[in-house]
Amino acid sequence: MTDAPTEQRPDPDRFLAELELEQGRSTQGRLKIFFGLAAGVGKTYAMLESAHAQRERGVDLVIGYCEHHGRPETDALLAGLPLLPRRVVAYRGTQLSEFDLDAAIARRPAVLVVDELAHTNAPGSRHPKRWQDVEELLELGIDVWTTLNVQHLESLNDVVGSITGVTVRETVPDAVFDESDEIEVVDIAPDELLERFREGKVYGRPQARRAMEGFFRKSNLVALREISLRRAADRMNAQVQTARRGRGATRAWATQVRVLVCVGPSPTTQRVVRTARRIAAGLRAEWIAAAVSVPGGGDPGDAERQLAHLRLAETLGAEVVTLQGEDVAGEILEYAASRNVTTIMVGRSRAATRSFWRGRGIVDRLLRDGGDIDVLVVNGDGSNDVPLDAPWRGGDRRATPFAPLALLGAMLAATLAAAGLRGLGLSDANVVMVFLLAVTWLAARRGFLTALAGSLLGVLSFNFFFIEPRLTFRVHDTEYLVTFLVMFAIAAVISTLTARLRTQAEASRRGERRTDVLYRLSRELAGTSGTRQIAAAAEHMLAAHLGDEVTVLLPDAAQELQPVVGSHGSFLDDRGELAVAQWTFERGRPAGAGTETLPDARALYLPLESPEGRVGVLAVRPEGGNVLPSSAQYHLLVTLASLVALAIERDRLGERARSSLVEAEAERLRASLLSSVSHDLRTPLAVIAGSASSLLEDGLDEPARRELLTNVCEEADRLARLVDNLLSMTRIEAGGMKVQREWHSLEELVGGAITRLRRSAGDLPVVVHVPADAPLVALDGVLIEQVLLNLLDNAVRYAGRDAGLEVRVEVRDRELRIDVLDRGPGVPEGMHERIFGKFVRGVPRRSDSRGAGLGLAICRAVVEAHGGTLVCESRSGGGADFRITLPREGEAPTVPAEPEGASEGTP
Repeated sequence: MTDAPTEQRPDPDRFLAELELEQGRSTQGRLKIFFGLAAGVGKTYAMLESAHAQRERGVDLVIGYCEHHGRPETDALLAGLPLLPRRVVAYRGTQLSEFDLDAAIARRPAVLVVDELAHTNAPGSRHPKRWQDVEELLELGIDVWTTLNVQHLESLNDVVGSITGVTVRETVPDAVFDESDEIEVVDIAPDELLERFREGKVYGRPQARRAMEGFFRKSNLVALREISLRRAADRMNAQVQTARRGRGATRAWATQVRVLVCVGPSPTTQRVVRTARRIAAGLRAEWIAAAVSVPGGGDPGDAERQLAHLRLAETLGAEVVTLQGEDVAGEILEYAASRNVTTIMVGRSRAATRSFWRGRGIVDRLLRDGGDIDVLVVNGDGSNDVPLDAPWRGGDRRATPFAPLALLGAMLAATLAAAGLRGLGLSDANVVMVFLLAVTWLAARRGFLTALAGSLLGVLSFNFFFIEPRLTFRVHDTEYLVTFLVMFAIAAVISTLTARLRTQAEASRRGERRTDVLYRLSRELAGTSGTRQIAAAAEHMLAAHLGDEVTVLLPDAAQELQPVVGSHGSFLDDRGELAVAQWTFERGRPAGAGTETLPDARALYLPLESPEGRVGVLAVRPEGGNVLPSSAQYHLLVTLASLVALAIERDRLGERARSSLVEAEAERLRASLLSSVSHDLRTPLAVIAGSASSLLEDGLDEPARRELLTNVCEEADRLARLVDNLLSMTRIEAGGMKVQREWHSLEELVGGAITRLRRSAGDLPVVVHVPADAPLVALDGVLIEQVLLNLLDNAVRYAGRDAGLEVRVEVRDRELRIDVLDRGPGVPEGMHERIFGKFVRGVPRRSDSRGAGLGLAICRAVVEAHGGTLVCESRSGGGADFRITLPREGEAPTVPAEPEGASEGTP
């Protein structure tokens, strides 16, 4: 009687996580997608047939939106199904009929049918896309049925476009498809679909003819059918993996063929890899190349050959992984179970006297413990294989000629210590402990084989020096034979466990160093901007970690690689090395020392690949030039190269984004300028032209002629101010404005601005406060007077003529302060800083007030050119305060003081 096979108990943490996920989903509705290769395959028809079946079972199902496209068969299926009224949206003079999301939420059926998941909603809808409407319904616990064509999946949009020549604008994120609860594939043969087109069942005959000549060509439909079926199969495979994890299954579920090839240093591995490639291609299956790195085991020759085989597999299109562990077969089987591998391929060399896979032991374990996984063994003596002599040769860093000396020294010390303990009268058990301690030290410091030899030598020393008759290997008391066996067994076990602990500790330290260098490089690159700075940081970090010469090469305008940092590796002075780097950049494949391409080069060259494309090459020349990196080190280099490429690409995208912002701002300013200037130039020109044409007419009396001439002068003055502002802003942005400092009287500057204001705005009251003893100040009188005029004109325009204009001047030790105040409505909250932007205008109090919105921007630029500040604040009681603060420079010349009060009042 045999026990039925049982599944392994699920991992508690994973089971808890999946349980929490299921609990979260239990509160949401379920999404069912009717999926097809193109329009016309019958998705909506199949969905409505299922809807009738659900209604017959008593399910509360409602049609939220269904597009029948004038097809009689589909229209007939809608009969008898409850429909929600559609929402009518007015858009550009037409009436659009849309899905009413609010009505569906208010109705809240058990199942809601919403056709065409990829549809774009009309402007003004709550969500721009229909799939977002569906997500909201699911969050409310409503089950949704919908339809989707393969070309609308976001990840396949460019693939479908390259095949059909048609770019589909309406797409759905793949996450919506992948997270759906059920996929029903509606599939028909391309010939049958084309027959439907010819019969007019999909579109009208003229439209169907055009469709068959374009998107719906048979070649396109065949490709779309394969893509849709594969995408649906991938989705179903993901559900299978979830079910396996939920049951804690360790055996493979052969729902999809997946091949794993075992990669080792044996010459047979080349044949195994190539055979795996042919089998995977024939089955159109995914294949993985896995190597197991045994901590502290093997020699550098094995590591070189194993790495070369991994590169061969990667070149042939395999997914390459490197596992860590001492139990090679166990690691392979565990990884195969986690990836749902159906077939394992392993090689066995008949001629090899030693093998990484330890001869028949590994193969036999795979066959014995593989369960339902097929194990294919590829035999061969490797006689036809190309020898993989790696160009970099290094010695075993663990191997040392001092190991025998350490062994003899440890045993001598243990023997002397044991003799001392025996002299103190201690028993044989205590003496044995001394030898076990020596064996433990050898295992921790010199490895398993040295410790095992120490175990044997310790037993012999104990027998020779401490067991009667001494100084001979004869044993009179046979009980000591048991002691010797137990002592040797314990020493061997201690050696094994200590050596294993040591190798595991070494593996942990290597993993920690790998993680540390990745973390430090990521942090360094994240905080660095600029291509040269990123390259310098990467070179410094990698050289410090690897102890090698590292250089980053980036293409110039001619797409020729150049070292970014001046202090590059001396090996790049050779034009041949630069040629290897250029080949790597152009082909996107590693080259140079340690590879199968241009292996005589002095350095290893890795392409810097980013999502946007190839950005450069990383050159690594190991110290001394003759040490080949291990498999783990090579993959670490590849990972580090990816980080550098991403950092460079991030910096370029950031620079591109900044340039785009500058261009967008320039375009916005240009549009604003054209909009403002076109209106503000046209209006005064129209007044001037109209007045001038009227003056040419006869019969005008003198008052009318004077009024027309006054209009011409006022509009000409307004036009001149606008042109002056535009020219001033142009000079400011071009950096052409220069401040000509001269000594000026503040009273004259303020008076001159008020006089110019009254020429255009008429007589209006302005209260001025200027200290009678105000000294002369060094500034550009023309520019500052223009600033005061702009501020006063702005106050009149936005506060009104009766807003109580006031100018206050205050002279301090190191600065000059001028306030232009009014009692108007003030500046709205949040606008105090924004009003100084270009082309920013408020709502004027006067209907005839116009402007380009440049006055305040020019004022601030002029004040800042003087080294001062211009700010706007709200006054208590209402109104605004525009405050100019200017630094005082130099010693002002003295002027006679005017009578007190002469400069205060209403000029």
